[in-house]
Amino acid sequence: MSLDGGGGEWQSVSAMGKGVTPDIDALLAKARKPAEDALRLHPFYRGKVQTLPKCPVRDLGDFAVWYTPGVAAPCKAIQETPDLVYDHTNKGNTVAVVSDGSRVLGLGDIGPEAGLPVMEGKALLFKYLGGVDAVPICVRAKGVDDLVRVVAALEPSFGGINLEDIAQPKCFAVLDRLRGEMDIPVWHDDQQGTATVVLAGLRNALQVVGKDLKSARIALIGMGAANVAVYRLLRAAGADAGGIVACDSKGVLGRHRTDIEAVSEFFFDKWRACLDSNADGARGGVADALRGADVCIAFARPGPDVIRPEWIADMADDAIVFACANPVPEIWPWEAAAAGARIVATGRGDFPNQVNNALGFPGIFRGVLDVRARTINDRMALAAAQALADAAAEAGLAPDRILPTLADWEVVARIAAATGLAAQEAGVAGRTRDWDDLHGAALATIRQARDATGALMAAGAIPPAP
Repeated sequence: MSLDGGGGEWQSVSAMGKGVTPDIDALLAKARKPAEDALRLHPFYRGKVQTLPKCPVRDLGDFAVWYTPGVAAPCKAIQETPDLVYDHTNKGNTVAVVSDGSRVLGLGDIGPEAGLPVMEGKALLFKYLGGVDAVPICVRAKGVDDLVRVVAALEPSFGGINLEDIAQPKCFAVLDRLRGEMDIPVWHDDQQGTATVVLAGLRNALQVVGKDLKSARIALIGMGAANVAVYRLLRAAGADAGGIVACDSKGVLGRHRTDIEAVSEFFFDKWRACLDSNADGARGGVADALRGADVCIAFARPGPDVIRPEWIADMADDAIVFACANPVPEIWPWEAAAAGARIVATGRGDFPNQVNNALGFPGIFRGVLDVRARTINDRMALAAAQALADAAAEAGLAPDRILPTLADWEVVARIAAATGLAAQEAGVAGRTRDWDDLHGAALATIRQARDATGALMAAGAIPPAP
């Protein structure tokens, strides 16, 4: 099963600076194809995940062991020693993917039912890429208190929580409260996962163009959950806050943004960015934020034409552009390349340099679960980002390869081992395991998940796509 997004047409796009004109119609047709296929294949399979046994059923007598009366024995053992739940059940390898559907894939507040295909897709990626059993849970809980109460109540059944597609500022409050209340790791992938993969890609992109993170001028376009977390992790990685210019829908952030100050109780991180970033006091909109910037990291609204080619042309030489809105980037990559960008990344798998959370969260959760970590902190995210960046660097960096692809599945085990070690170093792990043990166990678990999918396909239990 191939997960390589391809991108053959991209070769002509990346050559635009050399005077080569791409076939724009072919590129647009390719960009539309995933949505067309999705509408055809989702009804055919009626979902993407299912529950299958992991224990043998040799005959009906086995149910006396797996269910009543035999199951009473492990129940009593867990009642006596609660930690035995990890030995007698699948809790230690099970994650809840929870969303209220209030901000789904750039589509906005489409509701929990409409968000379910995304959560099922996330569960599929968890299993196939990380060997993690994930359960999609879309809930009708609009307020912070309701959502916190629902998620906190899930703790007995899950080894971790992946929050997904929750609107801001609710997402910040929900994450902070759950991390304080729960004894299992709670992760908001739109914040922490996005920031981790962006940092990895940016490290390598800067290496390709010969620039340094500490001195680079970075424009953050859009200041929702993704870029607020990117800002925080960039600072933790050593980027100069004063050299970062952030811009939301109302303009450049800075001390002059009294509108954000007025709601700073709810947008604390965003107001902190107003205070600490933009040392030169820039004002204006997206064009002003990008002028002279070495890097553009955009998580704004679906494009195209959210970012104009002439604004890219005003960036510094050897500009790096991450246009990551889904399902359509803020600017088409061939337009950014034609405007002078040296490196272009998007959130899509049908172009090279995909900045996708799926490069991070399967390995991070694999490592977190394997050491029974109680949380996922910035130290662990930094370790995961470095492992991801190193894997791409060892394979050879180029303007169209700054990150591994989803086809490079062994990288997940490296991220898992790095995350597990960082959890132990931070004192938040419940188990002690060395790198070789973590790496080997992750490889085996991931390979088993991939082989199981292949076996179901080969046997016809998963029918071929029409």
